[in-house]
Amino acid sequence: MEIEVRHLRLVQAVAAEGNLTRAGAALHLTQSALSHQLRDAEQRLEIALFDRVGRRLRLSAAGERLLVSARSVLDELDRAYEELRREAVAPRQLIRLTTQCNTVYHWLPSRLRLFQKTHPDAELELAPGVTSDPIPALRSGEIDLAILYRPVRDTRLRLRPLFRDELVVVMPPGHRLSRSSFVSAEDFARERLIVWSTPREANLVFREVLIPAGVVPARVTHIQLTEAIVELVKGGLGVSVLPRWTVAPQLERGELVARRLTREGKYRSWSAAWRARGAPDYLVAFVDLLARHPLPVGVTKKERRLLAAALTRAS
Repeated sequence: MEIEVRHLRLVQAVAAEGNLTRAGAALHLTQSALSHQLRDAEQRLEIALFDRVGRRLRLSAAGERLLVSARSVLDELDRAYEELRREAVAPRQLIRLTTQCNTVYHWLPSRLRLFQKTHPDAELELAPGVTSDPIPALRSGEIDLAILYRPVRDTRLRLRPLFRDELVVVMPPGHRLSRSSFVSAEDFARERLIVWSTPREANLVFREVLIPAGVVPARVTHIQLTEAIVELVKGGLGVSVLPRWTVAPQLERGELVARRLTREGKYRSWSAAWRARGAPDYLVAFVDLLARHPLPVGVTKKERRLLAAALTRAS
């Protein structure tokens, strides 16, 4: 038979007090009830937990070993009970979130810090595993909020426009493509294109530019991290297509050059999407904040100053 939590508390109390009377008082049990529990524990384990020396009880070797485990288990249980108690009084304001582009995660921490000025218990839990197709996860309740650039029509969801950004072709200064004001699909045929590690049909430059034109880059390299893509492009190892705001600091410092993707340019309109029914007030408040402070960090120096000022005022 398995030992129970009450037996662990008994061993801890008797070890601390030295006899059943004081241990019973600590546990709010009669001496008779405590004696019964002790016999029950020893019968279950088929070993003596205490040696009786006069009127005192001293831990046996087996009791000493059990006490070590009892302290660890009881400490962990007490911590869990306290966390549950605090959550019952003030439930955690958790927002499980994903975006359709990994670079947008860089924009969120500053917004969360701003939101926590008025909602200190708010937390974000990122779910990058459903980035490529977040709508099913949103409908099923696996996530609470999705930041999208692809349009979606679903009466079960609510949508709030957030911001618009531009995808540009980035390259090192002096690159041959920098001599033109835009980069066409055909220009990629001689280039090594460095892109995120996503399926081609999920990548805008392939889906909307290269595949319709029947163009295949000379070489395609997939990289998971935006920072790594930027460094490879800076090193002259290829070109990439990134949101302009993502590389704004490098453009300002002259480390990279950006050109429009096609003559008309390629833009994305971002929205927040969440389930229409049962959305908590703090989730809607977070979306409102995103809509009030929509520009991603790093679009321009002025916009970064405005966000810094907003954070200062909120504090």
